[in-house]
Amino acid sequence: MIMEISLKQGCKYSLLVPTSMGLRLTPESGQPVHASDVLHLQATSAETNVASISSYLGLPVKVLTTFVEGSPFAAFIKSNLRARGMDFEGPEVPQGGPWGYRHQINIADSGYGSRGPRVWNDRAGEVGRTLNVKDFDLDRIFGAEGVQIVHLSGLVAALSPDTSRFCLEIARAAKKYGTRISFDLNYRASFWKGREQELHDIFSEICSIADILIGNEEDFQLCLGIEGPEAGGKDIAAKIEGFKEMIRRVREQYPGAQVFATTLRQVNNTNSHNWGAIMLAGDEWQVVMPREIHVLDRIGGGDGFVGGMLYAILKGWESEKWIQFGWASGALATTFLTDYAQPADEDQVWSIWNGNARVKR
Repeated sequence: MIMEISLKQGCKYSLLVPTSMGLRLTPESGQPVHASDVLHLQATSAETNVASISSYLGLPVKVLTTFVEGSPFAAFIKSNLRARGMDFEGPEVPQGGPWGYRHQINIADSGYGSRGPRVWNDRAGEVGRTLNVKDFDLDRIFGAEGVQIVHLSGLVAALSPDTSRFCLEIARAAKKYGTRISFDLNYRASFWKGREQELHDIFSEICSIADILIGNEEDFQLCLGIEGPEAGGKDIAAKIEGFKEMIRRVREQYPGAQVFATTLRQVNNTNSHNWGAIMLAGDEWQVVMPREIHVLDRIGGGDGFVGGMLYAILKGWESEKWIQFGWASGALATTFLTDYAQPADEDQVWSIWNGNARVKR
């Protein structure tokens, strides 16, 4: 049986992502931050990492976010989103003085060999925490304009009480207007501290109306209380049945969802990972057994997987190709120094799936 997800037609946008845009600072040549005096600046967010697969491959994408009014970094971010072919909208928030709002900064090196990457999140005064449903006309966005899939992330849903309500209302509006809902749980312990029950309830409601659920063993256990295999990424191939059993339990709890997916990653060293994936689409299991990929920078690999899977769904391909294109898009993302993959075309992604790194002339 071939699994299909029917998508709303006549929409202005294939994919919509709410997000808190930030910046990443990365040393050159895989060097650690403390030993570097030259840093590369990029605009980033997990949700736009996901959306980049679709935008680079020509599908219409929209970003809902917020900006610091008059900030040169806000101008930099807008320029980057335009370069990625993404429309965007959102309020301009006054900075409120030197100690006021700003765009969050991730300071992250890529690591090298036996030295793993290190990430320092500097999110004080993050303007994205002010994302509020009152600043967006959801009836226009989902009704008059139309959206085929909205992708929500647990990162944004847990940033603040305002963003939690924002994501929940977006999910409700999407359901009302026939937009498919994708939800990547993306658990972060520091975001949940002191809000555990509140966030559990909000995440559970979003899951109850979502069509596509994505998460690893830690996400499902800590966000939803669903037992899974031991977290840690060791001997992943031997845990496949444990991952399947976890997904079965998720489906029992959230039977309205049609697709459940998780990535599998075992780190051999910073530049060599065994990369795999599991997906349940309807009653059909799809498994990509972990195989070695060579990694330049690991950040964004999971987002690339989700982005590739959603692109394949949007294109109306058979479900076997959803996980294949997702796996390959995630592998592609790890070959870029940006947090997001920038596929030249579909053939480039499929060449990774097929293990073909020959020169294309």
